[in-house]
Amino acid sequence: MGNNWPSHGGRPEQILPHLGLAAHSEVIDFSANLNPLGAPEWLPQRLIESLAGLEAYPDPDYSAACRAIAQHEGLLPAQVRLTNGGAEAIFLAAALLAERGASRATIVEPTFCEYARACHHYAMAVEALPLKQEAPEHEGFVLNEALALAAMRATDAVFLCRPNNPTGTLVERELIERMLREGQRHGSLLVVDEAFVDFVAPDERLTPLLARYDNLLLLRSMTKLYTIPGLRLGYLLGAEAVVQRIAALQLPWSINALAAALVEPLLADTDYHARTLAWLDIERPWLEHELRSLGLRVVPSCANFLLLQDSGSRPMSALLEHLARGGILARHTHNFTGLDGAWLRIAVRTRHDNTRLVKAVADWRAI
Repeated sequence: MGNNWPSHGGRPEQILPHLGLAAHSEVIDFSANLNPLGAPEWLPQRLIESLAGLEAYPDPDYSAACRAIAQHEGLLPAQVRLTNGGAEAIFLAAALLAERGASRATIVEPTFCEYARACHHYAMAVEALPLKQEAPEHEGFVLNEALALAAMRATDAVFLCRPNNPTGTLVERELIERMLREGQRHGSLLVVDEAFVDFVAPDERLTPLLARYDNLLLLRSMTKLYTIPGLRLGYLLGAEAVVQRIAALQLPWSINALAAALVEPLLADTDYHARTLAWLDIERPWLEHELRSLGLRVVPSCANFLLLQDSGSRPMSALLEHLARGGILARHTHNFTGLDGAWLRIAVRTRHDNTRLVKAVADWRAI
């Protein structure tokens, strides 16, 4: 049954029929890890103003967007490539590996399914490196250093999500550097997906490491922070030579002009980012505490979502269905390797929505 579950969150019409509910039932969607502040207020008007430019082809190199990202990250424009969301960045990383003749990649699991999908698309064998679940009193998922370094020696690349989806955990920077040094000695690439790094405080971006490690490739998504998944906007960062090879592999004009024109003003809206971090600094610890007080195991998270499990033996499938019937949609974990449906992932939302979630969980616990 697990293979038939939808592979992504944010699609209630796909998951609700699995739970015996009408596809278009009204729900509060905790299954998608999007910023509940919504898109910046100025964005709709900016899109309207951009419509006048649709009669012209966009710059195939998206030079203005790449310059804005480079300035924001302290890099050269040649180290930046704009992508059609984080998904295209993932597939371009795999395309680069395939061009280099890579045959094997390691993926730190449980994690986003698109890394494996991209590797398989380019006929690479995939090996899983499981995060170790610590003792219940710690609740964490930890990357074993010896196994991580061995993976950098034994395979052509390691894919790692930081902070990780769905655990919300963060591999420490020092271990990342040791992996990179091992990779330099053995010719392997470390691909780090930083799709949720904008939600981490203090700043944990790995951009400064690009000055020392040409075997590091960073993937970014702009859809989560700015709540624009329908526009498909992301980018990747790396050494100049690596990024230029990726540019040659990218399909022409893969990003539309409307999305590309938003990069500079989005990055310039520092007030929006500050308000996002202020919201998360209040809501995530509150929600963690409330859920733990109801007897749930909650993995300490650095991101805008939480991974949880009943501390007893009650199946999470029962909670998933209970929540859905009460108008709340959580993210199942049937297609996260190693979790296999035994956990649920929930996004952190507004206090109103989070309170409703806590009440629904309390009702379930009382049954």
